[in-house]
Amino acid sequence: MSGAFHIEDIYPIIDGGRFPVKRIAGEAIEVWADIYRDGHEIIDAAIVWRREQDRDWQRAPMTKDVNDRWHGTFTPSDIGRYVYAIEAWTDDFATWRHGFELKLKAGQDVTLDALEGAGLMTKAQSGGEGASALIVKQCEAYLQTGETEPLLSPELELAMSEAQPRPDLTRSALLPLMIDRERARNGAWYEMIPRSQSKVPGQHGTFRDCIDRLPEIVAMGFDVLYFTPIHPIGETNRKGKNNALTAEPGDVGSPYAIGGKEGGHDAIHPDLGTLEDFHAVIAACKQHNMEVAIDVAVQCSPDHPWIKQHPDWFKRRPDGSMKYAENPPKKYQDIHNPDFTCDDAGSLWNALRDMLLYWCDQGVKIFRIDNPHTKPLRFWEWAIHEVQLKHPDALFLAEAFTRPKLMKGLAKLGFSQSYTYFTWRTAKWEIEQYLNELCAYPEREYYRPNFFVNTPDILPYHLQSGEQWMFKSRVVLAAMLSSVYGVYNGFELLEHEAIPGKEEYLDSEKYEIKTRDWHKPGNIIPYITALNFARRANPALQQISNLRFMPVENDNIIGFVKTSVDGTNTVAGAIAISRDPAELWLPIDTQVLVDGEKRNVAAVENIITGERHGVEWGGIRLRIDPQRDPAALFRCLA
Repeated sequence: MSGAFHIEDIYPIIDGGRFPVKRIAGEAIEVWADIYRDGHEIIDAAIVWRREQDRDWQRAPMTKDVNDRWHGTFTPSDIGRYVYAIEAWTDDFATWRHGFELKLKAGQDVTLDALEGAGLMTKAQSGGEGASALIVKQCEAYLQTGETEPLLSPELELAMSEAQPRPDLTRSALLPLMIDRERARNGAWYEMIPRSQSKVPGQHGTFRDCIDRLPEIVAMGFDVLYFTPIHPIGETNRKGKNNALTAEPGDVGSPYAIGGKEGGHDAIHPDLGTLEDFHAVIAACKQHNMEVAIDVAVQCSPDHPWIKQHPDWFKRRPDGSMKYAENPPKKYQDIHNPDFTCDDAGSLWNALRDMLLYWCDQGVKIFRIDNPHTKPLRFWEWAIHEVQLKHPDALFLAEAFTRPKLMKGLAKLGFSQSYTYFTWRTAKWEIEQYLNELCAYPEREYYRPNFFVNTPDILPYHLQSGEQWMFKSRVVLAAMLSSVYGVYNGFELLEHEAIPGKEEYLDSEKYEIKTRDWHKPGNIIPYITALNFARRANPALQQISNLRFMPVENDNIIGFVKTSVDGTNTVAGAIAISRDPAELWLPIDTQVLVDGEKRNVAAVENIITGERHGVEWGGIRLRIDPQRDPAALFRCLA
């Protein structure tokens, strides 16, 4: 590092500052660094930060800890992209004062030293009016009387630290920072295919049908209403029911085969309604403090307008035919992937960015990106940055079930949230190991896990028995352990009919309209509702960084404790991952912050039932019967 100072081992930082740390607006960010220089001079340091597009810096002081380790905090109040850095400099006046006081204590002659101090004061010209006036006053008092007391006042030391020149000031490299709104870290998602929301069997649903269903979804406590693609569907090579290669008359096709004669990614399927109807959905959600998220699948049906308008955006096979999408042995004859390396790639990239900006202008600020790992990473980094410069409140969820490092790479380069392997983590050891990884540094600084219990593509084997306790166990694990989770509609009805030997739904509504009885007997709607409202009532459940697993001597019981960012709310719990009843001891090795003071937990209150229990010997004894409720969840009280 150039300059007089070495500024090292900065925290937080991602890959040496290549990628942004992610935080939430209005919350203090703690920064640590090793800062040192040669010699015995007294040094000072500060954190400086600004929004990426601004020119003026804000600053906050840093404090020396031990062994040249410094720390400080700053609090960006607005969302957006920021940069921050650490500055260090020599405090010449503090260095002079320290030596001067030692000489005074030793009884040495300090006449010349006093003049040196006064000389430093005459060079201090960069402070505010108050600091400048005080420096002049104290300097004159010394020169008029010859007494050194005016040179040693605490007020003068503060004024000089502000006003004196800093010729050796050294700044670290600029580090990126993404400040998001709260929804980036916390929320419950409800996924639906809009065309299946009609109450009339076989009738194509509309946005108005979605609005009619909204009160039920709001009542369950969900925060985000997530739509699969809402665009026109191609007719050429349209898939039939159960992904049949040939569609029968009346088959509606897959919503992921985007594009038809009515338009492409910026158009709405005419059977769903109009753009005004879509605006009505957004407005209705807003009235209930909900948001709409839409699916963005960067792929085109053979009937997409881009196929004719920009044929050079797509690859051809040796026989001249257009290459359709494949994931061998799977074939997707109804879609074509754009070629991001084509000769006209710049126009393609701009078109996709403009499509995202278009939907932002329509009121959509949450995008679930389908299979982003199959597109160039540099494209997503660029596109997300471009969108967030104009819409800093825009959020992006990466639907990438792929290699761990690639999933983490997508999160680093800009995705606000990420799908995870939770869907397949079933044993206690692997659930705890996975969460410990996601909650550790540096993952917790950039990877926000969204725990989906199921998706239209994935019906996990552990749900295929249709046992109610298992559905409850999986949703309570997702809702308690992660601060963001989601369900695909039908989960609340215990839908579990699978294609034999596969983790896929039989008669999947990806290829047909499905009409449901949303109050079917045996549903777990009340259970999901209770979980969602418990999450809203407890800030500890709205974050994931402060999660610890408690040692429970039963391989079928997961014990945990979570504490809110401000330390004032703590939730502890035990969750069963087996159908067998269990008796256990749940240690509650934590404290609660009350009036700024940490206190031991004296009692717990069930966050669902309100029932209270005293805490003795550092824990409580529980009996869990998963057939009734696989979880016992408590708010900790001092």
